[in-house]
Amino acid sequence: MRDPSGIPRPRPLRRTLLAVVASLGLAAAAATAATAPASATAPAPPSGWNQVFLDDFDGAAGSGVNTSNWQYDTGTSYPGGAAGWGTGEVETMTSSPDNVSLDGNGNLLITPRRDASGAWTSGRIETTRTDFQPPAGGKLRVEARIQMPNVTGDAAAGYWPAFWMLGAPYRGNYQNWPSVGELDVMENVNGLNKTWATMHCGTNPGGPCNETTGIGNSTACPNSTCQSGFHTYTMEWDRSVSPEAIRFSVDGVTYQTVTANQVDATTWANATNHGFFVILNVAMGGGFPAAFGGGPTGATDPNHPMVVDYVQVLQSGGGGGTTPPPSGNRDAYGPIQAESYDGQSGVSTEATTDSGGGQDMGWIANGDWALYKGVDFGSSAATQFSARVASGAADGVSGLVEVRLDRRDNAPIGSFAVGNTGGWQSWRTVPANIGAVSGTHDVYLTFTSGQPSDFVNVNWFDFGH
Repeated sequence: MRDPSGIPRPRPLRRTLLAVVASLGLAAAAATAATAPASATAPAPPSGWNQVFLDDFDGAAGSGVNTSNWQYDTGTSYPGGAAGWGTGEVETMTSSPDNVSLDGNGNLLITPRRDASGAWTSGRIETTRTDFQPPAGGKLRVEARIQMPNVTGDAAAGYWPAFWMLGAPYRGNYQNWPSVGELDVMENVNGLNKTWATMHCGTNPGGPCNETTGIGNSTACPNSTCQSGFHTYTMEWDRSVSPEAIRFSVDGVTYQTVTANQVDATTWANATNHGFFVILNVAMGGGFPAAFGGGPTGATDPNHPMVVDYVQVLQSGGGGGTTPPPSGNRDAYGPIQAESYDGQSGVSTEATTDSGGGQDMGWIANGDWALYKGVDFGSSAATQFSARVASGAADGVSGLVEVRLDRRDNAPIGSFAVGNTGGWQSWRTVPANIGAVSGTHDVYLTFTSGQPSDFVNVNWFDFGH
């Protein structure tokens, strides 16, 4: 869905992929879900799976979404991002219940509207959480039961409903697509009886992931059309197999699989070594509809909602939960790899040339942060902090690397300033004093600067007495 260059991004699938048709073990349940009432609740997690997120969209008719789960995207772009949401869309997104509301029967409605002047509005929401990823050696399943806008033919020209995910480093940056990864669980265009599933990664245009098309495939909805009935759309990200695999299915039938060995190791790591957030939206117009006849036109019929029964995220293996509770699982006095965060906003990872190799955390700018759960300081208080940092920031661009405990809005216990070190891979270890701390805490690295530009990379950090 995203192209920071602002160039409309068509979605015809120009590469032929082998569709893998297999069962995810959900076929029977999904087939039932496709014909169940619109107010059906999310199915209970199968044995071995933990539910880490659920919204059943229960609430009064006309009310908005639960803002502890979701945030509204409004206007025609992210702040400072490409116009038309980077894809050439023509609608203005709003938080109005005319465009985004509950129906009172356990469903979310995202409804495109057209006013008397011909201007379009619609809705787009994304999860407040950005930490959805499988544990090491485990699996993540993201699914939603959705009826696409029930409109076809000329009346559907320009409709572009979607259920998809973006890599967490995109939030607050808006310039790093597609390297940070995009997983399109369901997309549809112009009322066609098809669902598309696509992974975007690498560089744009072209690159290892064939951008702007991505690595994708499509299939017809089973049993009933995508528009006339509910179907369950699922992404299962499997780190229990080698090579690592991301599978996409509709009603339990897998029709697209992307594996780590389809691209180079750096591209895969940059696209997957972080959390993701979930997006639901109905766009109007843009590159994808343009590839299938265009729209919206004068014949396009407004007011047909995408109806979402539920969204849930499940996790299997790795101890469950998207982040471990504070349990002393990290040693404050040994190097904590920056890229091993349990949650973050605005950052990404990349291969590093620093001693020891591996990855660093980069693209860090004002307001970004990273969370490290359960850091054990022991009973003898730590009073020092040091971090391995590098910067290729322009002259006059600098900022603070700050340490906060347990809450991101708590006051820093210490910080140091960093500016250009001679390049983004020119590393040095910078020490700082901190207020005495003992026991086990969640540690936040937060980053503050007076300029909007990226100002630091971090490879690792530790604490001392």
